[in-house]
Amino acid sequence: MTRIWKESGFAGQDPWIIETEELKAGEGQKVLLPLEDFLTAVEESNAVDLGVVIAPADDVTKLASYLDRIALVAVKFPAYNDGRGFSHASLLRDRLNYQGEVRAVGDVLIDQIPLMLRTGFDSFAVTNAVALARLEENRLPGIDNHYQPAARGDGTVAGYSWRRRSA
Repeated sequence: MTRIWKESGFAGQDPWIIETEELKAGEGQKVLLPLEDFLTAVEESNAVDLGVVIAPADDVTKLASYLDRIALVAVKFPAYNDGRGFSHASLLRDRLNYQGEVRAVGDVLIDQIPLMLRTGFDSFAVTNAVALARLEENRLPGIDNHYQPAARGDGTVAGYSWRRRSA
């Protein structure tokens, strides 16, 4: 079972759906389109509040001209060891200045969520049983030291460990 988690907790209802052969959008649901389908659809209409799915090998910069029309960018994580989605979120936030929702979908593990938050994700489609249980208990792991700047800092660390000076 997939549940949508944000820092405020689990979402009750989420209208977004990634269509497959077995699963089609119904009444009141919004479709998340793969990048190429999204680019075709956005050229053919003036629709707003669209959703797009970014796969690891996709070029997220192709969205630059359409960011004002996108409500949700879902970034796929097909496996826990494929970190290209972190770069996609960082590009969306830092270089393209995207202000809408960025969601991690796929193999989202509890240990990755704090790092995903730092790179610009703000919602997560969670299916992993351990991650679901820990999020239900509000037990998100912390990171004491950060070695790199981020799209969004956590506010608890005054600096970066590589910038510290000994007294």
